[in-house]
Amino acid sequence: MTSQKHFILNGPLKSVMWQISWPAVLAIVLYGLNNFLDAILVGHLMNSNALAAVGIAYPLSQITLGFGRLIGIGSSASISMWLGSGQQDKLYRIFGTVNVLSLLSSVLFSIPAYIFAEQLVHMMGARGEMAILSAEYFRVTLLGSLFWIHGFSVNMMIRGEGKMRTAAWMIGLGLGIDVLLKPIFISTLGWGVSGAAWATNIGMLMYSVLGLWHFSNGKSSFKTKWASFAFDRAIASKILSLGLPEMIFTVMAVLQNLVVFNALSRFGSEPDLVFYTVINRFYLFLLTPLFGLMRGLQPVAGMNYGAGQLPRARQSLLIFIGTGVLIVLPFWAVTMCFPHQVLSAIMPDMAITGKLIYNLRIYMSVLPLLPVIVMALSYFPAINEGKKASMLAISRQAVFYLPLMFVLPMFFGIESVYWGSAVIDLMMTLITFFFLWRSFKPAAFQQGIL
Repeated sequence: MTSQKHFILNGPLKSVMWQISWPAVLAIVLYGLNNFLDAILVGHLMNSNALAAVGIAYPLSQITLGFGRLIGIGSSASISMWLGSGQQDKLYRIFGTVNVLSLLSSVLFSIPAYIFAEQLVHMMGARGEMAILSAEYFRVTLLGSLFWIHGFSVNMMIRGEGKMRTAAWMIGLGLGIDVLLKPIFISTLGWGVSGAAWATNIGMLMYSVLGLWHFSNGKSSFKTKWASFAFDRAIASKILSLGLPEMIFTVMAVLQNLVVFNALSRFGSEPDLVFYTVINRFYLFLLTPLFGLMRGLQPVAGMNYGAGQLPRARQSLLIFIGTGVLIVLPFWAVTMCFPHQVLSAIMPDMAITGKLIYNLRIYMSVLPLLPVIVMALSYFPAINEGKKASMLAISRQAVFYLPLMFVLPMFFGIESVYWGSAVIDLMMTLITFFFLWRSFKPAAFQQGIL
């Protein structure tokens, strides 16, 4: 048993949470900063049209990363469980399957998406110059799709070992290169929105190269054939079943943005579209610490579950939820108390009105509740209950978000996009509490608690 595995299975859970999670939080915050910088740099170095164009294309490019999440989260959860249960044969064979899945998914998605890029951005609500810039940005991201998928997948495999610091410095290095290249590509070379996308592609390439270096030089906690393309159907099935909730969440988020952007195009103006694009990026950036925590929770819950320590896995979930609430509360408080200053810093050229401040506050109102949903989406696949996470992901978008965001703006205007989103997340928090209560209930009965 490695020292890291022994620590996760036997160390004080609060210490485990801290040592595992702070590098994961740092890594995801850095990655979220990369996405946020795309909007900020394009907006400052070009214009508001370019900013909105990147914002519209961004959800489409996230489908590519969704395949990385599908393979990466599934691989990471599998690795954690197999490390906990000592299944070295599966660990040895997993890399060949990951390589094949990454290559196949990049080819199957990027080719048709590249051909129909204009139609896709048009579906998202882009028109005129904005549509041209959106398609341009999206097509360049597709050229790097293999590295988006494989780089993220391999980095997640490292996190599945519990080696969050290693994964974090790799992401930090990739981000540093990305940030250095963006201004050069956008302004100095005059590549515009394509330059922002090329810089991100190179950063993703770094994730893939560094991940391969980690596994090829014996840095990993298990032996595996890193250069293999041997496909194992049983391992692939396990990876895809555990990673499916993340893919569903990504696809549904794209559909969500499709409905919202079209509603803003139909019932609002160009400034409304720009405002939502930037505020949504800001909102996602505030969520990045939670995404880091959920990546830290996954190996802790997964290894303990694999080792037959389900009560300890459940206890870790509660600790991670509480920590998530404590992390987001300061950011939420600053945003709610000083909305004018926040909006002025993000959009210096936009006139800040009372209406914009109201929409921002409503949109951000449920932020302290979201750690429950986010941690549950990581916890259920980690304990081999991926179907529950899939149901949560589908419920939020397909059952609530898509129908309501299609109907509400027709009757209540674009303001309903903001308060409707808050109501939906409040409902999803209650549903998640119910799922967790049902999951914990048998253990509670056995212990005489209920």
